[in-house]
Amino acid sequence: QVQLVESGGGLVQAGGSLRLSCVASGRTISSYNMGWFRQTPGKEREFVARISRSGGTTGHADSVKGRFTISRDNAKNTVYLQMNTLKPEDTAVYYCGAAELSSTSRDPRRYDYWGQGTQVTVSS
Repeated sequence: QVQLVESGGGLVQAGGSLRLSCVASGRTISSYNMGWFRQTPGKEREFVARISRSGGTTGHADSVKGRFTISRDNAKNTVYLQMNTLKPEDTAVYYCGAAELSSTSRDPRRYDYWGQGTQVTVSS
């Protein structure tokens, strides 16, 4: 199985940028379709972005399209989420997930492994 560790979160002003990283260990990340999700207290985990094993296919939630970009570097066993033009409503704990299924998914229930999350706080 794979272990995931997210980093790169923090406090940023509205309009600012952050880049999240998700480093995998235990197994090569190229074996998995990957996704980024976020969650706030009392709410379900929300899809943010997904990327296929090769990186050739990506998808982003409408709420972040044009502002966030998912990418991966399989040689570094790392998946990234570049977040630009951040808004206060982007405040959440961000999680990366790894899925063994054959295609990417927006459904968090289809992901098999999760990191511990990294907090992103956007001030107005």
